[in-house]
Amino acid sequence: MNASATARTGRIKARRAARGSGVEYAARAGVTARGVIYLLVGVLALRIAFGDGKKQADRNGAVAEIAQQPFGAVLLWALAVGLVGMALWRLSEACFGSAGPDGRAAKKRLLSAGRFVFYAFVAYSVLSFAAGSGSGGKGSSDQQSRDVTAKVLNLPAGQWIVGAAGVGIVVAGLLIGGRAVLRKYHKKLRLGQMSARTRRLVDVTGVGGGAARGLVFAAAGCFAVRAAIDYEPDRAKGLDDTIRSFAHTPLGPWLLVCVAAGLVLFGLFSFAMARWRRV
Repeated sequence: MNASATARTGRIKARRAARGSGVEYAARAGVTARGVIYLLVGVLALRIAFGDGKKQADRNGAVAEIAQQPFGAVLLWALAVGLVGMALWRLSEACFGSAGPDGRAAKKRLLSAGRFVFYAFVAYSVLSFAAGSGSGGKGSSDQQSRDVTAKVLNLPAGQWIVGAAGVGIVVAGLLIGGRAVLRKYHKKLRLGQMSARTRRLVDVTGVGGGAARGLVFAAAGCFAVRAAIDYEPDRAKGLDDTIRSFAHTPLGPWLLVCVAAGLVLFGLFSFAMARWRRV
């Protein structure tokens, strides 16, 4: 067997492994972990809406909330393992493609690579917290956003970079919300395994949760654009400050309640995805 045949055989075996049961379990564990985080962020946001603003409505706040529960350390390690599974699943998609007829398209593989980097960072931050060597990340999401924005603004063409990133986040938020409203997620679900009632419930969580998630993304992007225009890093907001900002609109705290409830719905939708998603 020559070298090219050996390499081809190795690639085939790697592709089969990437589509095997191990990666499927990792994917479902990862989507479940994502659901837990969004569910807790939504609950924390609801507390803020009703006057309890002491805790952060972001990933750090969710991790801290888990740590305070009975068997919190065990739950944190389970969450971290799930997030590692999510990162590995996205890595396998970037290397070998995802489920579906166009799963090996360059665009989808590039998106999976970006998601791998993001979830690898999230998994590392939760692992650090669980091991007692961190705090779910260095500072709140708000402080992280301001620090990163300040560093980028000091670069040549920094205002353009921050502004372009902000516009990109706004567009991503609109796409997330729009795809949810149009129920594009149906393509990823095993709908034939659901009853009619289950489908309706999944659609309630998918549409409501996706719309709220998209709105939060779009709002965060708008704040980044504002920071670029004004050349003020403090204008940038992380997840916690972005969520809190909905209470300062003409609709008052009721818009925050709707957004918070939507994030809870997205957490529940993630649990449905973990059960019925095609991997």
